[in-house]
Amino acid sequence: MSNNVNAMQMRPVMALSFDLQDFILRARVLKLYRQALRIASRAPSHGKVELRQTIRQEIEKHRSCEDKQRVHFLISEGLERLKALDEMLDMQGY
Repeated sequence: MSNNVNAMQMRPVMALSFDLQDFILRARVLKLYRQALRIASRAPSHGKVELRQTIRQEIEKHRSCEDKQRVHFLISEGLERLKALDEMLDMQGY
């Protein structure tokens, strides 16, 4: 039993520790990403792959952002862009 305790004490600590707000922001970003992929799946087949790549690139571009206000802004901007995409696909009958 003491070996298990020693092994647990020797594990490296994660470089980044997340507080509750970080956890919630991360969950919101992942939710936005999943929503975007769902909406992109409705796109016509000739543009679907490119749209999914663009969504992924936008998420990855800001992955290292640690400024919480900036992350809130980016989520809001993403939701607006997602709404516009959804409406555009609706108008085109997809």
